Amino acid sequence: MIENGFSFVEENYIKAVYHLNTQDGKPVSTNALADEMQTTAASVSDMLKKLSQKKVVFYQKYKGASISPKGKEIALKVIRKHRLWEVFLVDQLKFNWDEVHEVAEQLEHIKSPLLISRLDEFLGYPKYDPHGDPIPDEDGNFAQVKKEPLSVVEIGSSCQVIAVDDSSTAFLKYLDKMGISIGTKLRVEDKNEFDGSIDINLENDKSITVSPRAAENLLVATD
Repeated sequence: MIENGFSFVEENYIKAVYHLNTQDGKPVSTNALADEMQTTAASVSDMLKKLSQKKVVFYQKYKGASISPKGKEIALKVIRKHRLWEVFLVDQLKFNWDEVHEVAEQLEHIKSPLLISRLDEFLGYPKYDPHGDPIPDEDGNFAQVKKEPLSVVEIGSSCQVIAVDDSSTAFLKYLDKMGISIGTKLRVEDKNEFDGSIDINLENDKSITVSPRAAENLLVATD
């Protein structure tokens, strides 16, 4: 158990409901949450009933679940810890950005608020994690940056990579191979009608072609 009275598993469910609920603002279905948590719909239903009683989610059978204000507060605290630990692992322990997610999944449940406050201070109060995701402050506030998938950027436009929508090891290794990371500046040169791939020119004048799936998961800010 941790300082807010919720188990690690309960915190993971709260975080998952928050993420899925905020994607489109709609209640999260039991099946969608089961997929996210890699468990059965029956297990999800039992947990949602439990979390509803604790007033961290709003849940109605057959209608899905939504995060409550109390649940949002807890979710943002867990997310804050997760992302701060990712920064620490990359900046201080020299992990690659594709190696930190699973380790941070464990560290995000550490219960000491003082430790997290000191960690934030030690890191210089970072605003973003290694994948470009904003880090909530102690009050749950975080920077909002306008971003869009590379796939919608018009031919001839320049942009900068500011985040990824897929932080899987496979995708991050793919980006490393392509020479793309957070902060990379690029220009869209052409879009291939045959397969939807996109020809881009990197700031080092290297020309590469990225797949449609990669373009969907690369989030950029246009100039």
